[in-house]
Formats: sequence, structure tokens, C-alpha cells
Amino acid sequence: MTQNPDLAPAARRLAELIGTLPDERLEAPTPCADTSLATLVDHVDGLSLAFAMAAAKDIPEGGTQPPSADGSSLAPGWRTRVPERLDALAAAWRDPSAWEGMTEAGGVRMPGEVMGRVALNELVVHGWDIAKASGRPYDSGEAEVRECLVFVGQAVEQSGGKGTPGLFGPAVAVPDGASPLDRLIGLTGRDPSWTP
Repeated sequence: MTQNPDLAPAARRLAELIGTLPDERLEAPTPCADTSLATLVDHVDGLSLAFAMAAAKDIPEGGTQPPSADGSSLAPGWRTRVPERLDALAAAWRDPSAWEGMTEAGGVRMPGEVMGRVALNELVVHGWDIAKASGRPYDSGEAEVRECLVFVGQAVEQSGGKGTPGLFGPAVAVPDGASPLDRLIGLTGRDPSWTP
């Protein structure tokens, strides 16, 4: 039986990045096309809530909607709220039952064991996005990146490298010998050498 990954280190790293973002950086571009830092933070705010609900199998009547991504709707108190939601997300996925059965997030139904890996990938990749956009280093855990590479690699193979709508764009080629994190970033449609 495969051991489920711990989302806490990636969630904590992302929470620290978000909790210390200066206001003057919020309109900065990110590696996500046409997405400001404020918009990406709003997206992380929504996805942290959505994936925590998915872990608890707390599906609202009528199903779920994709998380918003609108920097202009970033509500006051976000530097505290988003890290708290990220902590709750990690805690929810510590429950073994989160990884069992079917669940839903963002209008997509899938097995819990897959959804948990989607959540981990979102935490790692958006952590990298926010670090890059704010000019800070990003040190991911090797085990996290390995988990994400397996998940993303399968998705890229299924799409023929064309990307997965709602998850990531077409794969970007990276040099031979690129680090595992750079390979992951390239597979998600981002250029590992991107700068603001």
C-alpha cells in the first residue's frame, strides 16, 4: 500500500510566503499568464477552502465551483486567513479517510487518493509561482516533488503534452539534467527560468 503524502510542509511554506507579501508587490506579474500576485493569492485562498472540503467529503448541494481568481476581490485580512486555510487544508488531508472513496473540488469529481495529489501539486507549484513573483527563493521537499512528478507526468502523458485545462498549460521543455523541481515546473507549462 502506497503511503499518502503529507501536505503540511508544502502548505506551511506557501502560508509563509503569502503571509509576508508586501502590498506593493500585489500587482506584480506571476509565472501564470495574465495573473497578478493578488489574483494568484485569491486563487490559493479559494482552493485551500475547496480542497479542505474535498478531504472532508463536504460537498455542497448542487456541487462545487472552481475557486475564484480575482485579485480585486481579495478580502481584508487575507495575510491571516489564507495561511489559516492552508493549515486547515493540510490537517484535513492527514485523516486517512480523506484519501478514500470519491470526492469533488472545483466541479471535478475524482478518487480521494488522486484529489489529495492534485492538492499537493497546487501547493507546491503555486508556492513556486508566488516565490518567483515576489523574488524569493523556493526550497521544496524532495518527496513532495517526486509525488507531484508522478501525478503531473501521468497527466501530461494522457494529454500528449498539450496541458490539462483547469490544471496547467502545455509542457515547457527544460534542459537535460534539470532539477526535479524544474522538470515539474516545466511539465506544468511554466518556464523554470521565469523572472518578474
